[in-house]
Amino acid sequence: MMFYLVLLVQQLIASSTHLIAKDATGFLHPASVVLVRGMWTCLAFGLWFAVRRSTWKPVERRDLLVILALGLVNIPINQLLFIWGVSFTTPPNASLAYALTPAFIVALLVGVHRQRVGQRKLLGVVVAFLGAAIVLIDRGAGVSDGQMLGNGMVLLASLSWAAFTLYGQRIVERYGPVQAIAMTFFAGLALYVPVWFVIPQDTSLDPLLQANAAHIWWQLFYLGVITSGIGYGLWYYALSRLESSKVAVFNNLQPVITSVLTFLLFGAIPSPLFIVGGIVALVGVIITQRS
Repeated sequence: MMFYLVLLVQQLIASSTHLIAKDATGFLHPASVVLVRGMWTCLAFGLWFAVRRSTWKPVERRDLLVILALGLVNIPINQLLFIWGVSFTTPPNASLAYALTPAFIVALLVGVHRQRVGQRKLLGVVVAFLGAAIVLIDRGAGVSDGQMLGNGMVLLASLSWAAFTLYGQRIVERYGPVQAIAMTFFAGLALYVPVWFVIPQDTSLDPLLQANAAHIWWQLFYLGVITSGIGYGLWYYALSRLESSKVAVFNNLQPVITSVLTFLLFGAIPSPLFIVGGIVALVGVIITQRS
């Protein structure tokens, strides 16, 4: 039961990422948001390593390429596509794209690894996605011409997150969740820095040097330390206890959790459509866990 509570906390953290990322890209170019976010994350894990160096397991040579590949998927692909994509679309649309993560994992298992997926698990994934979709449509998710680019980018980010989840499980089993996620961030930031320099956009960090930049620094700290450091660490901890598809299906509870928080904090009364969607999403998650 403990890891289910961990996943709920992780989704609680992740539910705010879309909103904060959207606001941060209003002040700083998405490529620079990703850069500073990654620096905050690596700083946090670097401090952890300095304190807990004795617990760090030696990295086996056979795992180096896998760690580099996960680092590439993590920051230069997933985070850049997500942060940049959110700047062109809405947070509900981004949440809807990430609700497809379990479906992408199942597709990778079936299409790439030729594994058989039980009908009950597949049913649970579909039901959970439908529930999340109902909630997010109620919150304003939709398709418009001006959002197509952003929707496509966050959809690719969701696919890359599925790959990061699925192929990271082996590294988690060998090195533990904290060291595994730390290594992917160290590798990812090293691979991203050259990308940041060649992106043909205004990637100036000048907004961070202004007198009123405290709120931007706080947002980047939150994205880097809370959502990436703690959130990703909790995600990989769950992966050390559950199979990837059962972990990923919890993404479909994220919009439900966000809406419940909105109700608790601001008194926003949920609509009947939200209640139906929330129940459907929860049923889908339960079906998947029992498969």
